[in-house]
Amino acid sequence: MSLKPIREEIDKIDEQLAELFAKRMECSRKVAEYKIEHGMEVVNRAREAEVIESAAEKAGVYGNSARQLYSTILELSRALQYDITGGGDQLKNEIYAAEKSVPREERVRVACFGVEGTYANKASMKAFLNGMINFYSTFQDVFSAICSGEAEFGIVPIENSSAGSVTEVYDLMLKYRLYISLAIDIPVDHVLAVKKGTHISDIRKIYSHQQALYQCSHFFRNYSNIAAQTYLSTAAAAKMVSESEDMTIGAICSEEAAEKYGLDIIMRGFQNNPNNKTRFIVISKKLYISDDSQKISLCFSLPHKTGSLHSVLCRFAANRLNLTKIESRPIIGTDFEYMFYLDFTGNIADKNTLKLICALSEELSEFSFLGNFEEITC
Repeated sequence: MSLKPIREEIDKIDEQLAELFAKRMECSRKVAEYKIEHGMEVVNRAREAEVIESAAEKAGVYGNSARQLYSTILELSRALQYDITGGGDQLKNEIYAAEKSVPREERVRVACFGVEGTYANKASMKAFLNGMINFYSTFQDVFSAICSGEAEFGIVPIENSSAGSVTEVYDLMLKYRLYISLAIDIPVDHVLAVKKGTHISDIRKIYSHQQALYQCSHFFRNYSNIAAQTYLSTAAAAKMVSESEDMTIGAICSEEAAEKYGLDIIMRGFQNNPNNKTRFIVISKKLYISDDSQKISLCFSLPHKTGSLHSVLCRFAANRLNLTKIESRPIIGTDFEYMFYLDFTGNIADKNTLKLICALSEELSEFSFLGNFEEITC
């Protein structure tokens, strides 16, 4: 038996399905117009559940597939209704009032994680050519400095190409809901720095930030007699080693930090990934959206039920938006409920993207638009 007649039958069915889908969406349009006229809410979860279960029952052995299909159809139908009824006015006004460009060449106050010589310090100098940089020992302190007005901008790492997400920063983003104004990708080339006269055979402990230690985990497998010790930051570790009289310790840090604190470099480029990079974000209380912005960040919570995340993500696929990051973090004080952090490529100058974000701001709990920003690769 040939596949041709089966495919011809499928083509006929698909043609009918496309026509029926278009008719259904037109009915959704009429429903939206009725809801506007009568002041009704777009979302009717009870009605949606009824439609989905009815379709699943009629589909017989394909009930689960029908349930997924109709969940997607209803999600798209709801999106259309939000397009027609409007909504998200508060978010629109917030976006329309945004500053057009980050003042990268002005004498702004910048809160930077770590001490001089850190990769965060390098990122801050790339981001702000004339910035007044003050250093803070914890991520929490950087966020607090922005909120208190001590600084206009803050610099923190959010992910590494080898070690993954900096979960503490994600938690702080979800807690404080500051805006992301800029992202900077910095190449990370670690060195092993020691006091003058120390040899690799002398070393018993190496200090660094936990992310840097993870990025160099292969080294510690090869040198099992050397212990990895977590420290505040890479440069802070270098500073501590330089001030110590202990000749059996070293630091994993940047070359700049080793030079600044007068340490010898006895090993270079030994991180697991030769193309190691860390992404830093610039955070602020004020929203900035430049014409060159190409990435959008959101956060939100979802009901704890099957398919809730899929229902949201299908809206991005329908709008041909490319998701580049999704991170879930537990909500403190709940039993296994989560906040979701989402990055995708796009610019709110695109009307369909703006409509989607505004619709989601009306639909989703704990929704925050975290920014539409430019990402710079150094």
